[in-house]
Amino acid sequence: MEFSLKTFHKYLGLVMLLPFIAWGITGIFFFFKPGYSEAYQSLSVKQYPLQHLVKYPSSIKSSNWLEVRQLASILGEHLLVKTTEGWQQLSPETLEVIEQPNKEQVSLLVNDAISENSVRYGQITSINELLITTNTDVRITLNWQSLSLRQQGVDTDFINTIYNIHYLRWTGIKAIDQVLGVVGLLLVVLLAGIGTVMTIKARK
Repeated sequence: MEFSLKTFHKYLGLVMLLPFIAWGITGIFFFFKPGYSEAYQSLSVKQYPLQHLVKYPSSIKSSNWLEVRQLASILGEHLLVKTTEGWQQLSPETLEVIEQPNKEQVSLLVNDAISENSVRYGQITSINELLITTNTDVRITLNWQSLSLRQQGVDTDFINTIYNIHYLRWTGIKAIDQVLGVVGLLLVVLLAGIGTVMTIKARK
């Protein structure tokens, strides 16, 4: 019984060797966090002084507006309204919803935002609706409704991969990865339990 327990413990340790190595290396990476500031730096639409305030009609008192923001960009003035369904952008003149900007507007808006950090963002190479790609392999997503930007580069992808390795998200399939995570933790507990039993028996 003692021999089989040792054998099982040994092989279980070998099975867990790869996850332990992965946890250790990725844990060290997360401790020092190299490149985090660049990979996850915020990117915002550049704002300019407002020229005038929008005069809202009395009809909005019975609307479902929860929050209102007014700002100016290189494209002009924007009126952002938050409802129970989320943010939407309205025309400051007519208060009608502006669904999506054209390609030229997207280019102007993003170029203005990235102009202060040309080392990271470089120049725009392609615009696919609201997804912008630069020659430095940075992907920028424009949320027109909230007038916000999100950037993700090769370094961001690498850090996200390290994060997935650390948490045993190895397949990319959520259901399978959740099972792998639970099994991995149970095996760690089992490995520690067998080691404890063996230690107690050895002392006796």
